[in-house]
Amino acid sequence: MSNRILNFSPGPAALPEEVLEQARADIWNLDGSGIGVLEHSHRGKAIDRIFDEAQADCRELLGLPESYAVLFLQGGASTQFAMVPANFLPEGGTADYLNTGAWSKKAIAEAKLYGGVHEAASSADSNFSYIPNRDQTSYSAEPAYVHFTSNNTIFGTQFVTEPEAPSGSVLVCDMSSDVCSRPLDPTRYGVIYAGAQKNLGPSGLTLVVIRRDLLDKAVREVPSMFRYHLHESNGSRYNTPSVFGVYMVGRVFRWILDSGGLSGMAERNAAKAKLIYDYIDGSSAFYGTARADSRSLMNITFRAPTEDLEKKFIAEAESEGLSGLKGHRSVGGMRASIYNAFPPVGCEALVQFMKHFESRNG
Repeated sequence: MSNRILNFSPGPAALPEEVLEQARADIWNLDGSGIGVLEHSHRGKAIDRIFDEAQADCRELLGLPESYAVLFLQGGASTQFAMVPANFLPEGGTADYLNTGAWSKKAIAEAKLYGGVHEAASSADSNFSYIPNRDQTSYSAEPAYVHFTSNNTIFGTQFVTEPEAPSGSVLVCDMSSDVCSRPLDPTRYGVIYAGAQKNLGPSGLTLVVIRRDLLDKAVREVPSMFRYHLHESNGSRYNTPSVFGVYMVGRVFRWILDSGGLSGMAERNAAKAKLIYDYIDGSSAFYGTARADSRSLMNITFRAPTEDLEKKFIAEAESEGLSGLKGHRSVGGMRASIYNAFPPVGCEALVQFMKHFESRNG
């Protein structure tokens, strides 16, 4: 669409234009019902179908066996920071966390309200510019679970694959910023959770994939809204859910399936990121901040020699229709977020702009 610019925002982020076009029609009139999707009862047949299709497409996309439940919850990943330990970290017990940045630190802080936390690995010694390897990871004797953040939006790092948790331990992952961006083996996880607003849909919805044997394994009494089994037994509609969020996420699941599934997304994302990283690596005006073996395919973080040049770069990019390139306020610099729906042509446009900027300011 000619009146849309390139959205490099880290979240809420770009969505597939085909999905937005369909949503525009369905907001007005869903499936000829005469009522828009925002107005339908969450208990009605039209919304039953939306929930059923979204769950089925999620199962197909992730290759989930029946031993896993799919939940559509609210509260973002931040609520899961507390909900996970509330259910699975017993008083006097210990959970292991891999600390790779701001979101890991927030999750750790919430877990400490319920029990002991052991930092099994950390990259704080280098301002979270890398992902610790196996030799840098030391688990506690019997962790209740092991938690990690698969992609780190602020520092531009990403796990290449999931860590090896101790035998018998539950692996829990905050996958908010790279969910559905590449193939994975879901059976290696006990819990996967992800805020939708980066790779799946609008803010306000949280995807939770949980092994069914964990649904009713809470180690303490928790409020109703913190009970996984209650949400599952009510089809993610124990309370009024984010109906539009589920609708949008379902449409994005279908878009990914129609675009080659997780393998197709992985190939697309790797090619997009390579364009930008290759230019940065050969540039004399820009440099990347994440270690090469830990680079994210979702969030490319980079800097210029001075903050004045960075401010100029961000302002000029904005004026050229390249929006959202300012780095997180805690670290500065620049950040190009190129989630699933971000178009390859946008990465090409960014590289061309960087070349032009370097030729004038190098």
